[in-house]
Amino acid sequence: MKPNDIAAAAGLRTPIRHQLFIDGRFVDAESGETLATLNPHDNTPIAHVALAGKADVDKAVAAAKRAFPAWSRMAAADRGRILLRLADLIEANGEELARLESLDTGHPIRDSRRLDVPRTAACFRYFGGMADKFQGETIPVEEGFLNYTLREPVGIVGQVVPWNFPLMFTSWKMAPALAAGNCIVMKPAEITPLTSLRIAELMAEAGLPPGVVNMLPGLGSVAGQYIAEHPEIAKIAFTGSTATGRRIVQASAGNLKKVQLELGGKGPNIVFEDANLQAAVNGSAWAIFHNQGQACIAGSRLMLHEKIADAFLEQFIALAQSIRLGNPLDENTEMGPLTSVQHRDRVLSYVQVAQGQGGEVLAGGKSPGGDLAQGCYVAPTVVRAKSYKDRVAQEEVFGPFVTVLTFKTDEEAMQIANGTDYGLGSGLWTRDLQRAHKVARDLHAGMVWINSYKRVNPGSPFGGVGQSGYGREMGFDAMREYTQVKSVWVNVDAQIPPHFVR
Repeated sequence: MKPNDIAAAAGLRTPIRHQLFIDGRFVDAESGETLATLNPHDNTPIAHVALAGKADVDKAVAAAKRAFPAWSRMAAADRGRILLRLADLIEANGEELARLESLDTGHPIRDSRRLDVPRTAACFRYFGGMADKFQGETIPVEEGFLNYTLREPVGIVGQVVPWNFPLMFTSWKMAPALAAGNCIVMKPAEITPLTSLRIAELMAEAGLPPGVVNMLPGLGSVAGQYIAEHPEIAKIAFTGSTATGRRIVQASAGNLKKVQLELGGKGPNIVFEDANLQAAVNGSAWAIFHNQGQACIAGSRLMLHEKIADAFLEQFIALAQSIRLGNPLDENTEMGPLTSVQHRDRVLSYVQVAQGQGGEVLAGGKSPGGDLAQGCYVAPTVVRAKSYKDRVAQEEVFGPFVTVLTFKTDEEAMQIANGTDYGLGSGLWTRDLQRAHKVARDLHAGMVWINSYKRVNPGSPFGGVGQSGYGREMGFDAMREYTQVKSVWVNVDAQIPPHFVR
């Protein structure tokens, strides 16, 4: 099928965009190279998308450089109004965006509709409203001087978006950067670029000037690497694996650009003996099986107090085995495919890793057959590990794969929870308020959820510590990430005696 036929079959009203977006126009890559983006339900091609190379990055940077003076000096309220119009357009085109996201990534359509699209619109709306409310400070200094700070955009920003939530992460990266007055060269993941390209089209419709945003799907080893190295890009913001994050840091050293990293995670999800068991079972299933476990904040280490472990697992395994796998465009599907064959095989390889270290597969651990055999599906998998030091309890699997560990005391729970190099999301379930606050304080993590998991909001900072990266998405912290501080000193009436007297 041709891309337009696929679009019509998927219920899309507009053609699938498959070119680069540079200086306000869709254009082919200079090299003419393309890469097929596949439907993970059956691995059939959706479209052949242009692959950006170094020459395309240079063109995008030049366009951003031309656009930056006018965009950065535009009244903040006017920048905000463009982002607010974009939020309205995202909502008006919400069904199409949801279907495109599900087609390209495997997100169940019900999740794309009720989570991905609303969160994307909410993020642009939040930062659209913040654009003219982010301000500097006046600082009390010595008598006779006025000292104040200006918050200025850093300039041209390179942004690299991962394949697991491309629509939502496009807004998380772009919205604060644009509100602060920066221009952007963004690389969406080459295997899931379609909604990012559609957002670029909606940005032009909302009135964003040409060159302010440039969208370059391409290989990380080529376009991503060059964006990180580029001497005229002042900052790079990256979401992805910790290994790639390290390479980003090394590549950025040439011009000492600012770096913001949101990397991997191995989230502890701790269920204490006094927890509301039913709520904890449901919340823990959401923590790991939403989006097929392809989330850096997934609750992938399920830590159970030994007193309730058996009762919990009985309910949890039954729930996991009842989850409906299927075509992500089917209204009844609760869990879709993983995003690529390569990633499916990587996730399944951890079953052998677990068994090789004495782990026990309690549920799943395989791909379904029948109508789903041609896709990238993995059944919800529950594995009991022998030790919190086992590989499946230390390494990010990034799939519908949860590792079960047990503990006896609060102290042991904290030892296990903090026993990895990661520190992104974490959660706990307890009725004891004092314990809840103490554990939240002691967890080595950027985010803690108490009696819930995976809650996000545009106003709440999102990010990690340790090998999970540094810097924050969302909220005022995100605006700080995309600005630099200038301190201005004004001599009002200070009498300064000469330092050198002749």
